[in-house]
Amino acid sequence: MTRTYISRHPLDDLLPLEPGIRAVDHLDVPRGLAVVSVMAMDGEEASVTAGLAASGDVSVRFTGPGEWLALSQSETPDGLHRNLSLLLAETAYIFDQSDGRVVFRLSGPNARRILAKGIASDLQPAAFETGTSSNVLCGHISVNLARTGENEFELIVLRSFAVALFDDLRVMGREFDLSADFSAGR
Repeated sequence: MTRTYISRHPLDDLLPLEPGIRAVDHLDVPRGLAVVSVMAMDGEEASVTAGLAASGDVSVRFTGPGEWLALSQSETPDGLHRNLSLLLAETAYIFDQSDGRVVFRLSGPNARRILAKGIASDLQPAAFETGTSSNVLCGHISVNLARTGENEFELIVLRSFAVALFDDLRVMGREFDLSADFSAGR
């Protein structure tokens, strides 16, 4: 018996299909984002770090010693996996995480205040600079948090926790009239 599975985003029933009115503080959920996990082989952390720095249109998020998440809006998951596998051959293990992770992009003048309601880390620019990423708890959910701009943050969560994190972020942002929708694009 053949079964056909339809890939659905975990937030399909909670977000509008088309972008709506965007508030000053906004939660954006990109679709079609390629995400891979990169794990350096023993003794190869420096060469993997250098390779990732030269990887072009790829955003890299530190997740632990010798481990990173690499994201690309422009490449397909297969393309990103293939390109990084060629670039980092014999130095790293590459695993596609595109269907297993959900990315949230929070932006606006109150982004730090919204996150402060659930994250017990100092998010001031002097302590958590742009380009910095760290694994943190948002409430009870483990996320990879990255500062991508002055008032912009990216939260990456396992797919199974996406709805719970979305609900928590909406509650945390209610005071600021946080809007949310899927990104335009792929």
